[in-house]
Amino acid sequence: QVQLVESGGGLVQAGGSLRLSCAVSGRTLSTYAMAWFRQAPGKDREFVAAISRSASATNYADSVKGRFTISRDDAKNMMYLQMNSLKPEDTAVYYCAGHYYGNIWSKSESDFGSWGQGTQVTVSS
Repeated sequence: QVQLVESGGGLVQAGGSLRLSCAVSGRTLSTYAMAWFRQAPGKDREFVAAISRSASATNYADSVKGRFTISRDDAKNMMYLQMNSLKPEDTAVYYCAGHYYGNIWSKSESDFGSWGQGTQVTVSS
């Protein structure tokens, strides 16, 4: 069973940056397609970004394209989300998720069987 632990959340002003990290243990990261989702208060959890097992492909929600960058370091069993030009509407709990030998194109949380506990990101205006 894989364990995912997010870190790096916090409070930042609009226009600022944060880098989220996801530490993976229990299984080799290279066997997982990985993604970030987020859930704002009163809203459903939504897809943010995903990265393929080989890191050759990425997929982003339209709302974050050009501002967020997903990456992974399989040697360190880590995944990252660099968030720039943050907006108040980016405020949410951010979750990392893994899809064992999966793909990154569905954007559906039901395809991702492994989840972290989440980290809060708050963007003030």
